[in-house]
Amino acid sequence: MSRGERARGEAPIHLRPTAALAERVLLPGDPGRALALAQSLLSEPLMFNHHRGLWGYTGAARDGEPLTIQATGMGGPSAAIVLWELIALGARRAIRLGTCGALAPSLALGDLIIAREALCLDGTSRALGTGERVAADASLTEALVRAAPSARVGTVASVDLFYDGPEPAGGRIDKDAGALALEMEAAALFALGASAGVPVACVLAVSDTFAASGARERIDDRSLLEAAERMGAAAAAALSA
Repeated sequence: MSRGERARGEAPIHLRPTAALAERVLLPGDPGRALALAQSLLSEPLMFNHHRGLWGYTGAARDGEPLTIQATGMGGPSAAIVLWELIALGARRAIRLGTCGALAPSLALGDLIIAREALCLDGTSRALGTGERVAADASLTEALVRAAPSARVGTVASVDLFYDGPEPAGGRIDKDAGALALEMEAAALFALGASAGVPVACVLAVSDTFAASGARERIDDRSLLEAAERMGAAAAAALSA
């Protein structure tokens, strides 16, 4: 039995739906960002889930079709649980909307990145059976590229620790690997989506940059909200394509 068949045969434990689930899902990590995106992207949103503080909403997107926006929490383990249960409930396409720390020096706070693949420097994607890298769904990623033509496109590195500067605990990232940024969930979501037969893509906003000394510069709240709204509009358009 495939992982997708197993997921679809299980009742959810961590999500307790109070509204219908759309087959198209946006996956921000932050529950507050899920609320903000629901307010900006959905018509007459209804709360889909509030159990465990993982806020989710379903409403009509700008194309008139249903769209669910569901927070995943932080890190690969939480994100994988949420996606697994969404697949069990009927989700068929998903895009992660997240934040990241820049590795490429040309990136600035608020820039958008579309991940074609993730380096698997986290525990969750490895537990799901990946190798060193895992790819996003190619078709959904191309739809994102068309919807956000100014975004950088390339590789990101998925790690387990946030407060670890620009290098993961397991060692320095090989510069030849070409990672544009660090984040925490993409590899797990790509791996689970691929094994379950559910297309998953990812768009990120740069929320942190690092000086040569390792000092972190953090985006302000208003700029982060503006970047989230740009990500949300692009992702919703990609899911409409």
